[in-house]
Amino acid sequence: MEQNEFGLVEKIVYLNRVAKVVKGGRRFSFSALVVVGDAKGAVGFGLGKAQEVPEALRKATERAKKDMVQIPLVDGTLPYEILGEFGAGCVMLKPASKGTGIIAGGAVRAVMEAVGVTDVLAKAIGTNNPHNVLRATMAGLTSLRSAEYVSQLRGMKLEAPRK
Repeated sequence: MEQNEFGLVEKIVYLNRVAKVVKGGRRFSFSALVVVGDAKGAVGFGLGKAQEVPEALRKATERAKKDMVQIPLVDGTLPYEILGEFGAGCVMLKPASKGTGIIAGGAVRAVMEAVGVTDVLAKAIGTNNPHNVLRATMAGLTSLRSAEYVSQLRGMKLEAPRK
């Protein structure tokens, strides 16, 4: 895990070279998909496009930092099982007991490491397109609600508060 000077974890999920065919030949550009998190519950992702790789990465990282969201975590895992969907991508995320580790692949693993989840079971269903899998993962994570928040919505008191 790469940590920058602000203590943020940056992960490159996908780097793609695309070609535009013009009269003189092919013109290449790059797109980068990056996940940024603080490993304490905040995570964001960004897509950057440019003529050069470093510029695409910079743009993606900037966008990811700008769009960070807070995710409720319970002892290094998720509070409950969740299903995130985006396009054809569907990601199932299950909380796991301590010591399990991150059992996930590709884009899902990058997001989990950036957000600070240490134990989780995940399965990407439907597509293996990194863009859709990443957005499905983020959709699932952003729909998570903490026990405190739900009890406040219902106007009830928690018997045993959870961390």
